[in-house]
Amino acid sequence: MRNRALDCLALTIAIIGAINWGLIGLFSFDLVAFIFGNMSWFSRIIYALVGIAGLYIITFYMYTNDNMAESNKA
Repeated sequence: MRNRALDCLALTIAIIGAINWGLIGLFSFDLVAFIFGNMSWFSRIIYALVGIAGLYIITFYMYTNDNMAESNKA
């Protein structure tokens, strides 16, 4: 059983991280460091949450594979 609220939270955090990486890659602008300070304790927490969310999202692949297997049985 999946937790939809946790899934949405993880996706939101990962999207924020992806936007930040896009800004870094395109404009050399780190939005998290700009808002919370360069490697302050709060910005480190944000970076850690993005990493944890990314790892959690990896489980979506297992969920997708289960759904594909069930649809092939039907």
